[in-house]
Amino acid sequence: MSDRIAIVGIGEAGLVGLKPAARALVENAKVIVGGWRHLSMIPDGPAKRIEWTTLEETVAAIEANAEHDLVVLASGDPMWFGLGATLAKRFGPERLFVVPTPSAFSLAAARLGWPLQDTLCLTVHGRPLENLALHLAPGQKILALGNDEFTPLKIGDLLRRHGFGDSLVTVLSHLGGTKERIVTGIKPGLGLDVIAIDCVAGPEARLASRAPGLPDDMFEHDGQITKRHIRAATLSMLAPLPRQLLWDIGAGAGSIAIEFLRAAPSAAAVAFEKNAERAGRIGRNALSLGVPHLEIVTGSAPDILKERKEAPDAVFVGGGVSVPGVLESAWAALKPGGRLVANAATLEGEAYLFAWHAQQGGDLVRLSIDYLESVGAFKVWKPAIPVTQYCGVKRG
Repeated sequence: MSDRIAIVGIGEAGLVGLKPAARALVENAKVIVGGWRHLSMIPDGPAKRIEWTTLEETVAAIEANAEHDLVVLASGDPMWFGLGATLAKRFGPERLFVVPTPSAFSLAAARLGWPLQDTLCLTVHGRPLENLALHLAPGQKILALGNDEFTPLKIGDLLRRHGFGDSLVTVLSHLGGTKERIVTGIKPGLGLDVIAIDCVAGPEARLASRAPGLPDDMFEHDGQITKRHIRAATLSMLAPLPRQLLWDIGAGAGSIAIEFLRAAPSAAAVAFEKNAERAGRIGRNALSLGVPHLEIVTGSAPDILKERKEAPDAVFVGGGVSVPGVLESAWAALKPGGRLVANAATLEGEAYLFAWHAQQGGDLVRLSIDYLESVGAFKVWKPAIPVTQYCGVKRG
């Protein structure tokens, strides 16, 4: 017998809303797995029913019954913020047979008349609400899967905090079913909601571009921050890419790691900072700028680096360049093809980078920025402290 696992997307209409082929899979299944809500949509029959409990327990139950005609019920499109992606990782895509039905996003876009290809679709179900802050921009249309009945109120509070309180919010519940409800305004939902946000920036909104080089005052800091223009140049060398991992060593205000994640939201980053007070600031900056998944590690390099098991794709050393072992440990940890970027503003740090460049090769440049200032009735250029920047790619 086949051990393939059928995953059938089901909507609020239940069994009658499925296409004939999908309905036949469910009606002829010998084992049906699903949450209580989905199982309650299926009329009683001879099939064995397994209610979803924990991930590990349910996956084990699926594996134990996979040789039978087994169907897993999931919401809407199982491969869009759904169960399908989780099971594909566990069992491999070759063992799955996925039958989607219109997702909550598709139904919401249809009700609102929003072109889905121009609409940002995301979820805050089981994920930090602060992720939304990354995507707030004038005219941006967002569809967000809610976590509970209070999600619309929490989203309204977040919008107000970021100066987007005038945005038009619509709460859509039980789409495609007899209990379908569409309410305009920030009001409690029913828990099975899609929250539609048509973003409107108020006069107090601080617009944060995803391009590198945010204004320094968008970060809480004590002066230990890679300044805006140097930061933009540094991030261009780090080259943020989807699903890659950055180590930001001596993170200060966390500006490099935060902007790395803003440029590539599916990437990951670890900010290493020995000062606990600064580590707290990094956390607050990450939340306010929409990247709450930034990992923050308090401790001194290079010792703290030895505890990490994952290999980074990119490393930035902004603090502690001249500390013995920091560059060496970062370089050793890098994946082949990984990028190491290090900035130094002191002569001691610069000397260390010169020596490192002589040993490893790569590129060494000096970045200098002048700022216009007034001296009495006249204007002059005031140079900032130059920054020596090393960039190297690990070969093999």
